[in-house]
Amino acid sequence: MVDVVRSTFILGGQRSGKSRRAEMLARQWLDASPAHRAVMIATGQAWDEEMRERIARHQADRAQRVPGMATVEEPLALAGALRRNSSAHTLIVVDCLTLWLTNLMMPADPAQALPEAAVMAAGEDLCAAIAAAPGSVVLVGNEIGLGVIPMGREVRAFVDALGRLNQQVAAACWRVTLMAAGLPLTLKDRT
Repeated sequence: MVDVVRSTFILGGQRSGKSRRAEMLARQWLDASPAHRAVMIATGQAWDEEMRERIARHQADRAQRVPGMATVEEPLALAGALRRNSSAHTLIVVDCLTLWLTNLMMPADPAQALPEAAVMAAGEDLCAAIAAAPGSVVLVGNEIGLGVIPMGREVRAFVDALGRLNQQVAAACWRVTLMAAGLPLTLKDRT
């Protein structure tokens, strides 16, 4: 049975099973019809050796779990990548919104950081792209606002911005799933 809806937002903590859940949905989608395509839009950037190794490991694992899923790397222009790659027979997996927001707010060159208004506009553009997508979209993001209030103005601003982005995307999506310990909890389902 294919458990894919028009748009799904999967969020949770680190190592909660978010990406695996998205990959499972992509695998179900591909297995359902030879006409189906799946595309991963990866937002991570390899700023250091540990991140390069992490990305390589994710790529190898994904190739085994979901053979046939193409990958598009897009760290900044996410809404545009979604518009370019979406079609009626294509499921898009975006992994992940947290890294995308990090790229916008905390780039390697601090002079390239977007102001708050531009970050909000990018989130609105993403939600418009989700709503207009002719095919299914699965988005992955972290829920980081459940813990202690972080030290430092920049980190608090990021946590606040991610909370706002998560709310925007959750409102735009048909289904919202919270992952904990590898188990899905449906928070919203408009199917």
